[in-house]
Amino acid sequence: MHVNVDGQNRVATGSIFAGVTPYHWLVVIIASMGWLFDCMDQRLFVLARQPALADLLGAAASSDATATYGGYATTSMILGWATGGIIFGLLSDRVGRVKTMTLTLLVYSGFTGLSGFAHGWLDFTIYRFLAGIGIGGMFGAATTLVAESVPGQFRVLALGALQALSATGNILGSIVSFWIPPGGMTWGVPGWRLLFLIGIVPSLLAVPIVFLLKEPQAWLDARALAQQGGGARTGSLSELFGHPRWRHHAIIGLMLGVSGMVGLWGIGFFSPELISTALQGEPQPVIDRVRALGTAFQDVGAFLGMLAFTFVAAFLSRRAAFFGALVISMAATMFVFRSLQSASDAYWMLPMMGFAQMSVFAGYSIYFPELFPTRLRGTGVGFCYNTVRYLAAPAPILLGYLASLLSFRTAAVAMSAVYLVGMVALLWAPETKGETLPE
Repeated sequence: MHVNVDGQNRVATGSIFAGVTPYHWLVVIIASMGWLFDCMDQRLFVLARQPALADLLGAAASSDATATYGGYATTSMILGWATGGIIFGLLSDRVGRVKTMTLTLLVYSGFTGLSGFAHGWLDFTIYRFLAGIGIGGMFGAATTLVAESVPGQFRVLALGALQALSATGNILGSIVSFWIPPGGMTWGVPGWRLLFLIGIVPSLLAVPIVFLLKEPQAWLDARALAQQGGGARTGSLSELFGHPRWRHHAIIGLMLGVSGMVGLWGIGFFSPELISTALQGEPQPVIDRVRALGTAFQDVGAFLGMLAFTFVAAFLSRRAAFFGALVISMAATMFVFRSLQSASDAYWMLPMMGFAQMSVFAGYSIYFPELFPTRLRGTGVGFCYNTVRYLAAPAPILLGYLASLLSFRTAAVAMSAVYLVGMVALLWAPETKGETLPE
């Protein structure tokens, strides 16, 4: 229920679960699973990236070459992610959230599987770009579907839970890599190939998405109005940037997004390489085990961090939650990349960094859908969450370049200053706690 206070629509106070039906829970669960498997795909890539390229490069696989081509593959996936975010964001506003979720799921799971059949670094990098297109579309479709389907007072918990459960996908990827070491052989097949083949399995989720979910009424109403000529166009970048309010919100979202994306994909997701640096000289099976367990613990920390952000955003404010998350992200990232020296360090430092860095991402799932009207929600969320990847895409290459000039650790510490961009953005960010979704 909503009330009007001082001319503004606000969510009425009461039980957070008031009016929540079994169907609402079904939407949250299935959408969360779509994003969960998306994140499992990302983690499988992060863990399999180094051994895959070492294998594919063959005799040319020096540590420097592997790192360089790993940067290319990562940047390629991020560029695909950004492209897919824009394409599928527009598509979700035009054809629907459910149809878009289904398509993105099939794209990212299919090309993840093809990555396991790569014959060289070039086709491997191309497959990662194409998988990235699908990965980029899932977040916007899933979050807008949930935001528009559940009661307003339940929205922050539902969206926070969707993002928090994504850490389960990362954990699942780490656990799978523990049993199938990417740098070894399993059943006579290189482990990294099997890991990517496992990435096909999430495509089965398309069945319940198609048969159990329905388009939100808010989207159906917005589409009908646009078709009758009584409203602005749906899924239009010109509409997004032609309106001062939505343009302002898009720029704020872009600045918040670039902090978290560069911090995670340009620095934080190189924790497996940090472990390899710290354990240099240890047998490969030992390094693989520590990388699998260390990243799993990192994801446990991520899960708790996203829950913490959701709690602060729900009971204090969105801006306060973002500010705290950005501050601890910068501090934790600098500390971990300076200080991690052993396996035992990895088991307590990486969860701390995961808690900090991923807490920001709970904010994206909660805050971004609240910034845009129904007709532009998929477009706006896709822009804020995925377009920033064009800016974040060079970060892995920049990390490698700075590492060649300074050192891997020093480069990561220096790049952690990117979190200041998000802190600056908060000076102009609107507070959306207690407000209804814009229509």
